[in-house]
Amino acid sequence: MEHVPPPAEELARLDRELAELDARRAQLLTRRAWLLAALRPTVPTAAPGWNPSGWGAPPGTPTQPWGQVPKRPSAPRGAQNVLLTLGGLLLTVAAIAFTLVSWGSMGIGGRSAVLAAVTLGALAAPAVLLRRGLAATAEALAALALVLTLLDVYAVHAVAAPDTDGLGFTALASAVLAALWTSYGLALGKLRLPLPAAVVLAQWPLLFWAWAVGAPAPVVGWALLATAVLDGAIALWGKGAGVRVTACVGGAVMGFSALMVGLALSLTAPGPLGAVAPGVLLLTASAAAVAGAWRAPKGFARTGGAVAGLAAVAAVGGVPAAALPAGWRVLAYLLCGLALTAVVRSRLPGHAARGVLAASGAVVAGALVWALPPLAAVLLGPVTVLSDVWAGTPDGFRSALGSTLPWSELAAAPVVLALVAGLLGAAYRWWPSVVRLAAPLAGPTTADAGPQAAPAAGAPGTDAPGAAGGAAPWPGWSGWSGRPGAGAGGRGRPSAATLRGVVGAGAVALGWGALLLAGALLDVPHALALAGETALVGVLLALAVRGGGAERGATAMPVTALVASVAGAVSAGLLSLASEGASYAVFGALAALFAGAALRAGAGVPRAVFAVAAVVWSTVITGLAGRSLGLAPHEAAPLMLLVPALTVLLGARLRRNPVALPVELTGALGALVAVGLAVSDTPFLALVLALCGVLAAGTAVRPERRPVAGYLAATLFVLATWVRLAASEVSFPEAYTLPVTVPALLVGAARRRRDPEASSWTAYGPGLAATLLPSLAVAWTDPDWLRPLLLGTAALVITLLGARHRLQALLLLGGTVLALVGLHELAPYVVQVAGALPRWLPPALAGLLLLVVGATYEQRLRDARRLKDALVRMR
Repeated sequence: MEHVPPPAEELARLDRELAELDARRAQLLTRRAWLLAALRPTVPTAAPGWNPSGWGAPPGTPTQPWGQVPKRPSAPRGAQNVLLTLGGLLLTVAAIAFTLVSWGSMGIGGRSAVLAAVTLGALAAPAVLLRRGLAATAEALAALALVLTLLDVYAVHAVAAPDTDGLGFTALASAVLAALWTSYGLALGKLRLPLPAAVVLAQWPLLFWAWAVGAPAPVVGWALLATAVLDGAIALWGKGAGVRVTACVGGAVMGFSALMVGLALSLTAPGPLGAVAPGVLLLTASAAAVAGAWRAPKGFARTGGAVAGLAAVAAVGGVPAAALPAGWRVLAYLLCGLALTAVVRSRLPGHAARGVLAASGAVVAGALVWALPPLAAVLLGPVTVLSDVWAGTPDGFRSALGSTLPWSELAAAPVVLALVAGLLGAAYRWWPSVVRLAAPLAGPTTADAGPQAAPAAGAPGTDAPGAAGGAAPWPGWSGWSGRPGAGAGGRGRPSAATLRGVVGAGAVALGWGALLLAGALLDVPHALALAGETALVGVLLALAVRGGGAERGATAMPVTALVASVAGAVSAGLLSLASEGASYAVFGALAALFAGAALRAGAGVPRAVFAVAAVVWSTVITGLAGRSLGLAPHEAAPLMLLVPALTVLLGARLRRNPVALPVELTGALGALVAVGLAVSDTPFLALVLALCGVLAAGTAVRPERRPVAGYLAATLFVLATWVRLAASEVSFPEAYTLPVTVPALLVGAARRRRDPEASSWTAYGPGLAATLLPSLAVAWTDPDWLRPLLLGTAALVITLLGARHRLQALLLLGGTVLALVGLHELAPYVVQVAGALPRWLPPALAGLLLLVVGATYEQRLRDARRLKDALVRMR
């Protein structure tokens, strides 16, 4: 009997099925709309009876009423613009040719009538065209009219006033044309070309007038400055973006030229009185820049503030600088640059004040850059001592540097560094006060950002309701209390602790440099210089250790102290190489200082750096001991292994301490230096390699170092054996290597029997390499055929055994040796065949090979992968 559901249940079922069908239909229609849009993105398509917006079409899908044919997009105006441009250019060329070539064939009346008629027609035509809506054509004719007015001026000078001074006439003509085109552009406001052209013409009247009257350089500077001020006024109140951009460019060029004239006059002034006149020019330029920055937008306000600050420094600092010796003039400009920081208490708008502060920073940075060459000479000068170690104690600090710098002209360098370091140190010490002074400039003010940018009291982004002065401080500014780690900067801005750490780091670096430079300029005795540099290293290490546990964001100062301590230690160590006693004293003190810093420092990178530096200085002491004993470099090599041996013992003591690995690696580098020293003498090289193997074996006793140190020890012992055999001129190394290889292979077989999973490299690799590799080296220099035959046969057997038992070590070692032996035997015949072949054949064969490989690249790649997988699966 068929079951008939109740009507309510059947209705619910039908509703569910219809809803599923609607959902599926909507999904399919959405996909169809996306596909149509992807295939024909510019032609909206709709199926009859379907509204894409009603069925969830993707965003951006074009829709239209049913049956409506989409309109074609309007034709681009590019072709019209090209035609108009070409037409204007042709008319301009024709006008120029007429003026320059055909002018003389007409009388004065005809000439005047033609030019006047054409010019008036070109000036009047744009007004008619604009009324008819032909703006592009009007622009083209306006450009032609501009050229015609220039030709009119040229014609008037050539015919009516040929004896007039060219520069003076040009100045007057450019002023008249600028006024004419300004009036014309204002009358026809829809034209975009006349007003910018008038701005360009306005750049020249004052400058050409100054040149025409033979004015001195200060007058030329004033003419340039007046033109720049006019450009600034146009940029602020001009009409249209083109006018403002043109005025900005012209003002920048003219203002920069005026500043360069004033600066050149100030720098070359014969005395303070002579520097007053250019100073007035520079001060006026500074005032003009401030006036412009007061009303300019954000970016231009900052630029104007920076220009005003730099001009003020050049103006005020140039007067006392003219009375000072050449080496002290930078100090006058530095003091003026530092005085610019008083802008934080002025009523200058925020962005302009930041520009002034940027100018102050630029002046300070310039003074520091000026002091860098002598500081670099102090730090790098001792490198010259390496050419003649222990040649004798020099007379003074400066003579040990080997520098040819004019030290008398650099007397202000340590004063500059010390002054800036002192100010940075004071800022670091009284950081909360600095924060309070700089608070008004920490973020955009309501005056800078406009009325819409002022946040309401308590609005997001403010720290407190009704911030003083309408300032909108950085997010988190209230946390800038000067306490370490208190507060954080806004998004993309550094935190207070970071800024304070940077200030402290600058004070440390500059103070250290000032002391070094002072010693060089005073030319202190060599012993005093060494003691002073070593003491400075100790102070820097104390700062680095003390700041090693600084909170996050305040690590700039300890890191700077760490870097400076290492650099100072290197400089002091090089400087001490002038005499034997000083070398031991300085390097011993450095080793003790860095070792003590490593013990006092907390865990981390600084502690590892201290420990590594202590190991390096100790290694240098062992090298000095070899020189004191009169040992040759290869004879001193075993002595150099004393510090690596101590690092092995220290590593065993430290175990898993993070400092252990850097210390051991540094000791390993010392051992590598010892190997390099012993290369010149083969017996000593064998001895050094054997001793290094002993050290590596001692390190391999520790489980955490065994995977690397164990293989290294075996390799070093084998190398020591080979070198010893080569030093003894043994022609049959197999007599010494086979007694080692046979028991080594037996031990490896026993290991594999107990542990089938053991690698073949561990079991058989050392034993096979002990005989195969020395025999291969001798076979390549053996002219006889017996050794290569026996070695090749043994390598073939080993290769086959490796392939049979799937042992990677046997297969690779045997195959490599077999291939090299075969190459050695075939090399003479290959050379003969290559000499007999035509020269074009090898490149042709190489090209053919590349083509074949390229054509079957995928197959070759699969073969290589299969070979790699097969090798990896081997033991």
